Amino acid sequence: MTGSRLDPWIDAYAARAMGMTASEIRALFAVASRPEVVSLAGGMPYVDALPMDAIASSVAHLLTTRGHVAMQYGNGQGDQSLREQICEVMAPVGVQAHPDDIVVTAGSQMALDLVTRVFCDPGDVVLVEAPSYVGALGVFRSYQVDVQHVAMDEQGLVPEALSEALAACREAGKRVKLIYTIPSYHNPAGVTQGAERRAQILTIAQNAGVLLLEDDPYGLLGFDGEVPQAIRSHDSEGVVYLGSFSKTIAAGLRVGWAVAPHAVREKLVLASEAAILCPSNFSQLTVSEYLRTQPWMDQVKAFRELYRERRDALLTTMEQQFPAGTTWTVPSGGFYSWVTLPDGIDATAMLPRAVAALVAYVPGTGFYVDGQGRDSMRLSYCYPTPERIAEGVRRLLATVIEAELDLIQTFGNAPVHLPPGPATPGPDLA
Repeated sequence: MTGSRLDPWIDAYAARAMGMTASEIRALFAVASRPEVVSLAGGMPYVDALPMDAIASSVAHLLTTRGHVAMQYGNGQGDQSLREQICEVMAPVGVQAHPDDIVVTAGSQMALDLVTRVFCDPGDVVLVEAPSYVGALGVFRSYQVDVQHVAMDEQGLVPEALSEALAACREAGKRVKLIYTIPSYHNPAGVTQGAERRAQILTIAQNAGVLLLEDDPYGLLGFDGEVPQAIRSHDSEGVVYLGSFSKTIAAGLRVGWAVAPHAVREKLVLASEAAILCPSNFSQLTVSEYLRTQPWMDQVKAFRELYRERRDALLTTMEQQFPAGTTWTVPSGGFYSWVTLPDGIDATAMLPRAVAALVAYVPGTGFYVDGQGRDSMRLSYCYPTPERIAEGVRRLLATVIEAELDLIQTFGNAPVHLPPGPATPGPDLA
């Protein structure tokens, strides 16, 4: 056996393993979890706001009355009662489905994996937004998919750019298998597609005969009282809809789902059974008991207010502190704002300095497959308190100023954006 000194098995790996690389976000967790660091990096829901005593009582009741079921193997498609409840959970976003249309998964991340496994051969094209969710990019790369980015603006995926990308793939003889989009409160960009934009994207996908993969973990977490209607609400055959309880209940439960056309659903169940036999009965029944016994929509409303307060703290402090030339998106829901730094500042190169200043963020390059995003970062406001967010932005500002001074010393004629002053928020996603 040959191989490297560090890994004697390297020559035995499947070709697809070469595409498996560490997530920039996961690599940050060890640092960001230190109490002295203000983490604006990970999108961790604020689970401290949950009614822990009530959840503990629900779990105790579950184990007392149905422990023999919760601790046993279950249905490969997921618990029937939970699938019925998921239909109710999706009603506010306009998705009408039968419980048989639903496949319960270990978080929507698993659903992403299953859909990709069922549809994509090595070399097939998946079109994604620019930037896109890092977890999805990792899944696509692991299946040796040709990931191609499509431009975004302040309303998300640009229809004209999507049409052009599809035409270019056809002309090159490439097969486009999926269009992956996060229409509501985008991760990482923080923007939301309007109703007209969603209709345009759906029409383009339908005309091209390409399946639309709609990822909607944040759909109920809007700050203006309106709930965007899912693309799936307008087409039950051309869209696979992914949902999750990670953001509206708790990420640690690892319960998500996919809603798919009948034939696709059958394939997803088979793929799921091959991977895990069945999703966790204990997690599913815990979620089901929570939905049955707790005012879950009131809790969602409480999360909305909590995250809006944190969003406002981030935006206000950036407006007061960040230097001219900095732009950012203004999210109307969800967890994130996308920040583009002044000319010449490299967010990836700046990260070690930021960590030394006890603040963490995710560099923009983590949300692209082609090296874009070096001048950008994703800031997450969901977990720290408003006071900690403000302190994190102040620490980040000091780091940006140091990076600008380095540019001046290195190049002499580098653009000067000091002293700090109000910046104009904007949807710069380049």
